[in-house]
Amino acid sequence: MFNQQDHQYMALAIKLAKQGHYTTSPNPRVGCVLVSYATGEAKIIGSGFHQKAGQGHAEVNALAEAKRHNENLIEGATAYVTLEPCSHFGKTPPCAQALINSGVNRVVAAMVDPNPQVSGRGLAMLEQAGITAEFGLLETEARALNRGFIKIMTEGLPYIRLKLAASLDGKTAMKNGESKWITSPEARKDVQRLRAESCAIISGADSILFDNAKMNVRWSELGELQQYYKENDVRQPVRVVIDSQNRLTPELDFFNVNSPILIINTLKESPLENLPNWPHFVEQVQIPTIKNTVGQNKIDLTKLLRFLAERGLNEVLVESGANLAGAFIEQNLVDELVLYQAPKLMGSDSKSMVEMPNVTALSQAKALTITDVRAVGSDIRITATLTKNYLEGNT
Repeated sequence: MFNQQDHQYMALAIKLAKQGHYTTSPNPRVGCVLVSYATGEAKIIGSGFHQKAGQGHAEVNALAEAKRHNENLIEGATAYVTLEPCSHFGKTPPCAQALINSGVNRVVAAMVDPNPQVSGRGLAMLEQAGITAEFGLLETEARALNRGFIKIMTEGLPYIRLKLAASLDGKTAMKNGESKWITSPEARKDVQRLRAESCAIISGADSILFDNAKMNVRWSELGELQQYYKENDVRQPVRVVIDSQNRLTPELDFFNVNSPILIINTLKESPLENLPNWPHFVEQVQIPTIKNTVGQNKIDLTKLLRFLAERGLNEVLVESGANLAGAFIEQNLVDELVLYQAPKLMGSDSKSMVEMPNVTALSQAKALTITDVRAVGSDIRITATLTKNYLEGNT
C-alpha cells in the first residue's frame, strides 16, 4: 500500500516530467525523485527529468544530483519514477542497473513501461537485485504524460490530435475563402503550443496553397513557454503534407523554413522522377491509396500513420481543411479534438469545418466526450476525446 508521502513524492516526479513536455519526444516524458529516510525523516536528495532523446534519463539525472550533494544518503533511499526504469541498452545504459548500482532499496514506478523491450523487465531486474519494486501509484496521471508513446507501443499508431478553428456556427471561411482571422491572437498562440508538443503536423495541399501556410513552430508566439525553454531546445515538428495531385511547388513559403518535410504522394500517379527538385530537408514518400465512397483514390490514412509510427513520430497534430479533417474523423483515427470557437456568426453560405459525406443520419453522428472547456482570449477552446462507441466504430 502507498502512503501519503509516496503520493507526495510521485506527484513531484510527475511535475518534473512535465518539464520535458516540449523537448523529449519521441522519448517518453519521465521524472524521478530520490528520497532518503536515513536520518529518520524523509529528505529529497536528488531529482531529475528526461530532457531530450539521447541525453540522460530521469533516474540518471536524479542520481547525478544526489551524488553531487548527498552521496552518503543514496544507500537505502527510495526512488519515485513516473515510468518503469528501462532494462535495455539504447542510446543510454539501462536505468534499472544504474539504480541497482546506486544502492537504493526501494523503487516506486507510476506505471509499467508499455515498450515490449522493457515491460516488466526493469522491475524484475530490481527485484532480483533485492530491491523492493512497486508500481501503480498515480498511474492515470503518469499515462496522461505519454499518450503518444503508449499508443505507438501498444497499437503501432501515433496519438492523433485534430485541431479545428471555427466561428460559433461552425464555419471556417467565408464563401469566397476569406478566413484571416476568425480566432483571436491568443488562440493562434495557443496553437503554437500544440505544434511545439507534436512530433509531426499533417496537413493537406489545399491548406498550404490557399493560405500559403508554413505550419512551423514560431518561437516569437510561444508566450510564457519562452521563460522555460531555450529556442534551440524546442524542436520543429516534421511537417507532413498530403499532395496526391502534385500541386505543391518549391517557391511556396512552406519550403522557406529549414525543417523536415514529408511530401506524401500516391504510388501510381506520382513517379518520383517526374516531381520537382526540392530542398535537402524535403523527402517524398509514396503511400498506397484506397477508394472513398464516391470512387476516388485517396491516400490510405491508416498506412500513412503506420509509416509515421515507424519513424518514431508518436504525437501527431492534424491541421487541415474540412475534407481531410472529416476523413480522419470518419475513419475513427482521431484520439483527441481541440476546437477553438470564436464569438462570430458567419452564416449558412460559409464553409463548414468538417466534411463527412458518409454521415447521413443522426444515428451515425460521431460522439465525443468533452474533457475541458476554457476561454482563450475572446475564444472558447473545447478539448474532447472519442467516446467508447466512437472508438469501436459503432453508431
